[in-house]
Amino acid sequence: MTALLLLPLLLPFALPAAAHRALDRLAPVAALRTVTLCAVVLAGCSTAALGAFVLIGLLKLPFFAALGELVHPLRTASGVFVVPAAALSAGVLVRCAWTFAGSLVQQARAFRAARSQAGRGPVAGDLCVVDSPCPDAYALPGRPHRIVVTTAMLRSLDGPEREALFAHERAHNEGGHHYFLLAAELAAHCHPALRAVRGTIRLAVERAADEAAALSVGDRRLTARAIARAALAGQGGHGARPGFAAAATTGPVPRRVQALLAVPRASRAGRAVAAFLIACTAVSGVASVTGMAAFHHRVEVAQGEARP
Repeated sequence: MTALLLLPLLLPFALPAAAHRALDRLAPVAALRTVTLCAVVLAGCSTAALGAFVLIGLLKLPFFAALGELVHPLRTASGVFVVPAAALSAGVLVRCAWTFAGSLVQQARAFRAARSQAGRGPVAGDLCVVDSPCPDAYALPGRPHRIVVTTAMLRSLDGPEREALFAHERAHNEGGHHYFLLAAELAAHCHPALRAVRGTIRLAVERAADEAAALSVGDRRLTARAIARAALAGQGGHGARPGFAAAATTGPVPRRVQALLAVPRASRAGRAVAAFLIACTAVSGVASVTGMAAFHHRVEVAQGEARP
C-alpha cells in the first residue's frame, strides 16, 4: 500500500523534461492540452497520496483510532516511520494550501485592478486602449473579454504589426488560455516538480497563440516581426496584470520567433512523447486509486467489517 502511494509522489519528477520535449515535437495546441492535463492529474494524485499518508498516521494514534472505531490495530509499516511521514505530509499539504491561497488573493487583486484600468480607457469592440508610457498588451479574460493595449505599445508598432498583435491576443481569449495558466498555477503549488512545468505551459500558450495569429493574418514573418518588436518595446517592464492574463511579450521570445520562421512539420517522436506523458499519468492514477482502495480495505479490517 505504502509503495503504491509513493509512486504518485515520484512520477511528477519525470514531467518537466517530457513536457519540454512535447512542446518541441507536438503541435502547440496538442502540447498545451496534453501537458496541462497530465500536470493537473499528477498534482491531484500526489495530493491524494499525501492525504492518505496523513490519514494513515492519524489512525496509528490511539485517539484517532478510537474515533475511527478501530477494534484491531491498523496494519501498516512501523509507527516509527508512519507517524513522521504523516506529520511531514500534513506540513506539505498546509504549505501548499497556504501558498496557493496567497497566490490566488494576489492574482484576484491584480485582475480587479486590470479590469478597473481597462474600464477607464476607450473601447472599440474587444479592444481597450490604456494611456500609459509603458509598452504592454495582453488578453484580459472576463465578461466581456478584452484586449488591453497601451498607447506606448501602439506607437511601437506599425499598422500590420498591430493587427498581428491583436490577432495573437484574441487567440488567447478565444482559446481560453487563462484556464490553462490557472491550472498550471494550481499544479505548481501541489508538487515542487510541477513548478518547472508552469513555464512550459506558459510557453505552450504563447506558441498556440502565435500559430493562430499567423494563420489569421496569413503571414508568419509578419507575426514573428510583430512579436519580436512588441517584446523589445516591452523590455522595460509592464504594469500590474494577473499572471493568468496571457501576453505576446512573455516567454522566451527568440525561441517563439524561430518557431514561426521555421517550416511547421509533424514529428513521429511527438506521438511517443505524448504516449509517455499519458502513461506516466495513467500509472500515477492507477497507483493512487489502488493505494487508497487498499488503505480503505485495511481500515475496514481494523474496524472488524471485513476479512484480511
